[in-house]
Formats: sequence, C-alpha cells, structure tokens
Amino acid sequence: MAKGFGQEIQKPSTRVGQLKRKLDGSEDAELIMMNILEVFTESEFIPDVGKYYTFIYLPKTPDIMCDEHPLVAVTGVERWGFKGVNFHWGTSRNYTWQEVAGKLHVVRNNEIEYLRSLPYAKFVTK
Repeated sequence: MAKGFGQEIQKPSTRVGQLKRKLDGSEDAELIMMNILEVFTESEFIPDVGKYYTFIYLPKTPDIMCDEHPLVAVTGVERWGFKGVNFHWGTSRNYTWQEVAGKLHVVRNNEIEYLRSLPYAKFVTK
C-alpha cells in the first residue's frame, strides 16, 4: 500500500477496473452478479472471520425473504454454516453450507466499497 501524510492509501484494485469495464450501468442484478463471478475468481469453500465474500445463496426455507447474491463480512463460522453482516440488508444473517451454491468469492478490503455500490442484491421469497 502507498503511504501519504502518515496514512495508508489503498491502491485501486485491478479486479475492480476489470469489472467497471464490463458494466455499463444497464445491467440487472443477475448480469451484474455473473460479471462479478467472472472477475472475482479467487474463492474459498470455508470463509475466514473478518473477510469479505460474495456468493450465490439458494435458500430452501419457505416464506422467508433472503438475498440470493449476498455481499458479507463474515463474523463467525459454525458447524452448520456461517454468520455475516450482509451489506445489502445492513444486518447480520446466517448462511447454511448446503444453501451456498458453489464457492465463496473473496472480496478484498480495497474492493468492498465498489461492490457495495453495485445494485446486485436479489431479494426473493421462497
């Protein structure tokens, strides 16, 4: 990281630049998520507490609204899944392993603000 006036300044992410070039602002949530997954290929099956992730979540519980494209800061890992603050909801949520479709895509500290600015939340009720 570069430093200036006693502060650390984060350099822009190459991945954010790639994603910006792919998006023109007319995309729906599905297309934005597809582009994110194409660019943010670094992934993990088990998250680390304190890190950021985005992923596809396919809930099975009926009559509960959820976000199928969460962007989270992981706050705890359990046997049944993990807990995290979902930036689209602004609250803490629980995510079970069997409902995570695929892998958790890593979002770095210098990328989180850009991803938070994208309208890719997909709120659904099963």
